[in-house]
Amino acid sequence: MFSMEKLIKSICSSPRNSTSKKGGTPLPEALDSKDSMKQFLSDRVVKAGRSLFSVMMERNAGLIRDRKYHLKTYRQCCSGKELVDWLMKQNECLQWRSQAVGMWQVLVEEGILVHVKHELNFHDKDTQFYRFQDSEFGLNQTTNERESEDELQEGLSLLSQLGPDALLTMILRKCPSHRSAEDLEVIYEELLHVKAAAHLSASVRKELAAVLVFESHAKAGTVLFSQGDKGTSWYIIWKGSVNVITHGKGLVTTLHEGEDFGQLALLNDAPRAATIILREDNCHFLRVDKQDFIRILKDVEANTVRLEEHGKSVLVLEKSAASTEQGATGNNSKYTVMSGTPEKVLEHLLETVKLDSNGNDAIDPCVSDFLLTHKVVMPSSQLCPSLQHHYRAELSEGSDQEKAAYVLNTKQKVVKLVGQWVVLYGLLLKDDPFALDFLERLKKEVAGDFRLSSLLKEQFRERRRTKVLENGYQSLSRNQPFDWFSNCEDPVGRLQPIRAQDKVLYEICSPDNKAVTLMLPVNTSVQDVMSAVVKPGGDHVLVKMNSSGERAQLKLEATAVYTALGLNERLFICTSSQVEQLMPLREQQGPERGTADVLEQMGSKDIANELTNYDWELFTAMHEVELVYYIFGRHKFPGATTANLERFVRRFNEMQYWVVTELCLCEELVKRAVLLKKFIKIAAVLKEQKNLNSFFAVMFGLSNSAVQRLYKTWERISSKMKRIYCAYERLMDPSRNHRAYRLTVAKLGPPYIPFMPLLLKDMTFIHEGNSNYVDKLVNFEKMRMIAKTVKVVRGCRSQPYVPSSPQRGLADRMFLEGPATRISTYSDHALPLRSPSNIRHHIQNLKVIDNQRTLTQLSRTLE
Repeated sequence: MFSMEKLIKSICSSPRNSTSKKGGTPLPEALDSKDSMKQFLSDRVVKAGRSLFSVMMERNAGLIRDRKYHLKTYRQCCSGKELVDWLMKQNECLQWRSQAVGMWQVLVEEGILVHVKHELNFHDKDTQFYRFQDSEFGLNQTTNERESEDELQEGLSLLSQLGPDALLTMILRKCPSHRSAEDLEVIYEELLHVKAAAHLSASVRKELAAVLVFESHAKAGTVLFSQGDKGTSWYIIWKGSVNVITHGKGLVTTLHEGEDFGQLALLNDAPRAATIILREDNCHFLRVDKQDFIRILKDVEANTVRLEEHGKSVLVLEKSAASTEQGATGNNSKYTVMSGTPEKVLEHLLETVKLDSNGNDAIDPCVSDFLLTHKVVMPSSQLCPSLQHHYRAELSEGSDQEKAAYVLNTKQKVVKLVGQWVVLYGLLLKDDPFALDFLERLKKEVAGDFRLSSLLKEQFRERRRTKVLENGYQSLSRNQPFDWFSNCEDPVGRLQPIRAQDKVLYEICSPDNKAVTLMLPVNTSVQDVMSAVVKPGGDHVLVKMNSSGERAQLKLEATAVYTALGLNERLFICTSSQVEQLMPLREQQGPERGTADVLEQMGSKDIANELTNYDWELFTAMHEVELVYYIFGRHKFPGATTANLERFVRRFNEMQYWVVTELCLCEELVKRAVLLKKFIKIAAVLKEQKNLNSFFAVMFGLSNSAVQRLYKTWERISSKMKRIYCAYERLMDPSRNHRAYRLTVAKLGPPYIPFMPLLLKDMTFIHEGNSNYVDKLVNFEKMRMIAKTVKVVRGCRSQPYVPSSPQRGLADRMFLEGPATRISTYSDHALPLRSPSNIRHHIQNLKVIDNQRTLTQLSRTLE
C-alpha cells in the first residue's frame, strides 16, 4: 500500500527489508543486522587496502622504503605526500588532494595504514610517514592481472565513497582553535541535518561549529557520566547509541545518532539527572563544554534586538555575523528576522526591499522565504489587506517633497514585493479569490501612476526577456496591456497540473464490486461524494482499502480523497455493518503475468529515457508550495491542493514495486537474470540523466527482500555488474542523515530530479522539531528553513530540461563492454515495441503488486 507517511519514515532507516539468510549471499550488503553490515563494510575496506598495496608493490615498490628524519630511521614506510600523489595518478576522477587524503584516512581508521607515531589523522606531508600492516591483514595475497585491475577499481570506488565521511571525522578531531574557515563551513553544513541542532538559528550553529569537540569511546558499557555528577558538557550523538538510566527506574530510554543529552544540567546549573551508558562499541560524540555553551547563550542575547509595542514584543531580530564583525548597527539590512507578528515581519521585510532606478534589484531571500510560507501564519485574507495598507501609507511629518518621495518609495516596494509573490505562486493565485481581487485592484491603482506602471512593466518585461533567451520564442511588444500572469505558463508537456477545482473521474465501488464513476472536483468533500452516489439519510460510509485488505473509514469533512489514494487503493461505499466484509478487488492484487518478454525487446537506455521524460512532466506539474501544504496539513489551507505532489510520490512507489513485480513474475531463471541486469542498467542511465527520484525507486526495488533472496538469479550476473550495483547501493546508505546522497547532490547542477521522499523527510524533520510560534510570535527561523528546502525544488528546475541521452560515462561503458550473447534476437514484428511512443505507453501504464507478502511468496516459489 502506498502511504506517504510510511515512505518518509522508511527512508530514515536502512533501505533494505531483508529476511535472514542461510548460506552464501551473492550480495552480502543485504545482511540484516547493523553489526553484520559493519563487519561486511570492514571486510570490504580490508579488501580495498589489499588491492592498493598489491598494485603499489607491483608498479611502484620503491615508494615503500626506509626513511630518515631528524636523525631517526623509519623502516619500510611511505610519506603522506607520496601516497596522495600516487593515489591521484591511479584515480583520474580525483579533483582535489583532500579527496585522496580522505581515502587514505579510511585505511588509517581501519588500522590497515598506520602512522609511525600512531597519530590518528592522515597528513599530506613529506615528513609524515605511514606503514601498511601487510602481515596482520594479509595484504600480500596475489591475484592475476585482470582480477588485480578489477579489484583496484572496486577498491578505489569504495574508498571514494567512504572518504568524505572520514575527512569530516578528521576535521572534528582537530582542536577547535586549529580549524580553518573551510573546516568550519563543513561542520556547519553537517549540523544542518543533525536532529539536536534542528531548532537552532544559523548564527548559533556557526558558533557551535567553532567549539565542538570530538569525543569517542571504544567499549559498550562505558559510563559517560553518572546521576548526581556536576554538569560540564552538552553531548550530541554522532555515531552509536546510549542508554539513559535513573535511580529507582532503571532504563528510561535509549538515545540514537543525532539526538542529544546533558543540556538541562548546564541551563539550570544543576547535577546530572541521569546516568549515561554506552549501548554499543565505538561511539562518537560532539561535545560542547559548559563555558562555550554559556558564552554562546550570552552572545545570542547580546546580538538580539527586540522591538516592543504597548509593552509586548512584536519583532525579534538577530544581528548578522557580517554586521557583528564590522561593528555595524542600526541598519535593518544587517539584521535577520527571528520571530515576530506576521504584520511586523511583513513591515520589516518591506523596508529591506531595495530599489534601483528601474526597480530591478534582486529581492532579499528573506522576502521569498516569507512569501513561500506566508499561508502558514498569514493567509491571503490577511496578507492582502496588510499590503493594501502599506501601499496607501503616508508620512505624517516632513516637507511635501519628503512626503511625496516616501509615498512613491513605499508604493514601489509594495509593487516589487507583489511582483515577486506572483512569480513564486504563478497561476495558483488565480484560484485564490482574495489574492485575485487584490491583484486586480492594485493593477488599476498602479495604472493611474505612470512611474509605478512603467516600473512594473519593465520588471515583468525583463523576466519575459529572460524566458525568450532561454526558449527562443515569444514576443516582447511594449504595447501589450499589463497582466500579472503574463509570465506564468503551464508546464510545456502532455501532462498538465491538477488544480483544486478541476474535475477528475472518481471510481467508487460497492460491496458487490460494482463500480460507479462520476466526474467531481478534486477538492470535493467526502460528504459531497457520498451525496452524489447514495441518497442522504442512510447509514453509509466511504472507505478506502488497499490490496492487503486494510480499511480506513474517511471522515465526512475530508477532501480530495481520490487524488490522495495510494498505490492499488480503491474507494468503497457501504453501510457501517458492511465495512468488515469488504474484500479487495481482483484488479487491486496486481498482474498475474509479467512483461519480461516485452521489456526484453526494449533497450535499457530507451526505457530510462522515457521514464525520465515522463518524470519531468510529473515533476514540473507539481508546484513547490504543495510541499508546504502537505507538511503542515492541506486541510489548513482552504482551496489548496497537493494532488500533483501526491501523484509524483505515488509514482516513486509504483516504480519500485514495478521492479519487484517483474522480477518475481519472471519464471525462467535465465530470463530473470537478464531482466535483473537490465534494471541495473536502467538505474545507471537514470543516475547519469540526474533523475535521482527514479534511480532510487529502481534501487529500492532491487533492495527489496523478495529480490535480494533470489540467490541463483544474482549468481548469474557478472561480478562487474554486482560491483556497479553495490556502488549504487552505498548511495542509499541512510547513516548521517543520508550523507552519501547529499554529497552526490551537492555536485549536481540543474536541471535534475531530486529524491523527493527525502525532501519530504527533511521538511517533516524541520516541522516536527520546531514550533510555529515562539512566545506567541511567528517562528520565522522555522519558516526560513522550510523555505530553503522548498527552494531546492525551484533550483532543480531553474534550467529547462532537454530530453537527450546521458553523456558518455558508466552507462555507455556498460552497454559497450558487455558480452555479445543474448537470449533471443529481435524479430521484425518486435521493432514497433521499441518505438518511443510504445515504450512511453508501457511505462505510463505499469501494473504492479504492492503486497509484500504476495511478492515474498512469489519469490519463494521461484527459488
